[in-house]
Amino acid sequence: MAEQNRSTRDLEDRSAAQRKQEWVPPQTLPDPTPQKGWRFRWIRVSILGQNDPTNVSAKFREGWEPVKASDHPELMYTPGDAINPRFKDNVEIGGLVLCKAPEEMVNQRNAFYAKQAQGQMEAVDNNLMRQSDPRMPLFKERRTETSFGRGKK
Repeated sequence: MAEQNRSTRDLEDRSAAQRKQEWVPPQTLPDPTPQKGWRFRWIRVSILGQNDPTNVSAKFREGWEPVKASDHPELMYTPGDAINPRFKDNVEIGGLVLCKAPEEMVNQRNAFYAKQAQGQMEAVDNNLMRQSDPRMPLFKERRTETSFGRGKK
């Protein structure tokens, strides 16, 4: 009888069976570690070296608040990234500061703007459909189609 190799599964190495990792370029803006109940967003605080107080104050009034760098050490914060940083204790990269807002507030904001866009679309449709000329019938078709390569066969 032939002797069988009975090595334990702990000794097996699966590294040879794994695919090699492909190199990908680093992200310009790192993603913070998600926190339950919060949404994150990068807010512009300066552009071309000039402060943008109008944009910052508008976003703060919407409910966004700057994130403390001490709360997210994984973001590799370097204070030299910003020219004259206004938010020294916060995460600021390239004229953008990381902010957070409660998820409920962000959902309400998105619903508000979706409703506003829907109202504008309905107004355009109503205005367009008012024009009635039997020689040029109007219809609404809101479908898009994407094909790659040679298209449909």
